[in-house]
Order: sequence, then structure tokens, then C-alpha cells
Amino acid sequence: MVEWECLLAGGSFEELVEVGEPRIVAGQDSDGCLVFAMSPRLTTVLADTGHSRLRDVAASWAQLRAEVGEVIDTEIAHGIVGDLAALVSSARRQNQSVYCWVA
Repeated sequence: MVEWECLLAGGSFEELVEVGEPRIVAGQDSDGCLVFAMSPRLTTVLADTGHSRLRDVAASWAQLRAEVGEVIDTEIAHGIVGDLAALVSSARRQNQSVYCWVA
């Protein structure tokens, strides 16, 4: 989520942490699982970003991951970011929030 927010809306990890993002809403137990609330800024940007910009962000995200040894195919990255944008748009129409579970 932090990488997506930085790529879509700008800023850095440090700046997000300073403002309390991403906000942990559950977890911090010994099992290592956490649930984060997606920030209002990220949900807004995801819902309002066009298809070509999402494709560019997905390519940038895949490159960032490759720099740390995690290979994500650009088309798969685009599918993930595009599906997330669609989920966020649907949640906003229903006045709902979006969360990310990390194991």
C-alpha cells in the first residue's frame, strides 16, 4: 500500500509514517498478521486514476519490487493495481472502506 500511495500520490514512506499511515486496525499479535486501513488519499487517487496512469504505476511498482529481488510480471502488476482500483471504486460507491491484510 505504501508503495502504491507513493507512486500514485507522491511523497515518501517517511512522510506517510509521520501522518500515521498506513493505519493498523487489527493484528500485532505473535502470529505476524496485520490489517491496515487504506488511507483516504490512496482510495481517492485509486478511484480517480485513469487506465493508462494505472498501467504506468503498475510498471513502476513492478520495477520497485524487482530492485529488491521480487519479480512481478508487468501485466500481473497491472491486473493487481487495476483490480484494486475497481475494488476501491466499488467500496466508495457503497460508502465502505478498504483494508489490506498482510500475513
